[in-house]
Amino acid sequence: MGYRNIFRRVETKFIITEKQKEELMLLFSEYMTEDSYGKSTICNIYYDTPSFLLVRRSLEKPIYKEKLRLRSYGIADNNSDVFIEIKKKYRSVVYKRRISAKESDAVKYLESDKKCSDTQVGKEIDYMFELYEGLSPRVFLSYRREAFYGKDDPEFRVTFDTDILWRDHDLSLKAGVYGSRILEEGKVLLEVKSSGGIPLWLTSYLSESKIYKTSFSKYGNAYLSILSRNKRMRTNNNDIKGDILYASGNF
Repeated sequence: MGYRNIFRRVETKFIITEKQKEELMLLFSEYMTEDSYGKSTICNIYYDTPSFLLVRRSLEKPIYKEKLRLRSYGIADNNSDVFIEIKKKYRSVVYKRRISAKESDAVKYLESDKKCSDTQVGKEIDYMFELYEGLSPRVFLSYRREAFYGKDDPEFRVTFDTDILWRDHDLSLKAGVYGSRILEEGKVLLEVKSSGGIPLWLTSYLSESKIYKTSFSKYGNAYLSILSRNKRMRTNNNDIKGDILYASGNF
């Protein structure tokens, strides 16, 4: 597995409507160019401890936080190129470091008890497995993305994410895209990614449209959905047990 890419940027998120997305697309014809990936379906497997330590810390909004995930563009097969990524955030600045491999090799590496990478990014991944006991696949998360970059500044990027789905079973990039929805129908997650500020044309549109930045974590929302589901299951199980006791007279 070889070194592939390093990113350093500020990411700002907004929840917008489909109509607002269409309005932005009209502006993009003057200022933005479609990314080489263009429209794609991004699939991720998030790694965490049995107690979901990484995502719980992330939701507490600390100064520093990190995540580990396995990513593919589209549904993978054994020979698909995928990325093992560490995503760190320190004082609002996002650092993403990743290495690439074939899907089968990446999974074998992540499942290995003895990791020994010869790259700097690989060593950081190995260290995460040493630091966080029990790291393993916890959540599959996918979404449809449209990506653009600035005509005058290729480092300035804007993405639209829709159909954000999660599941905590069948945790494979080869298993297809399905799961529970996070965003409500008709909503779009807008992410603005920049090494500097946001251009005036975009800040003007956001201000005039009264669109305000929000804190939105896909993995964080998936985890909260898991908690909510598990709570409902416990409540239903207790209700069933209570009904059984009542019917048998053992109450």
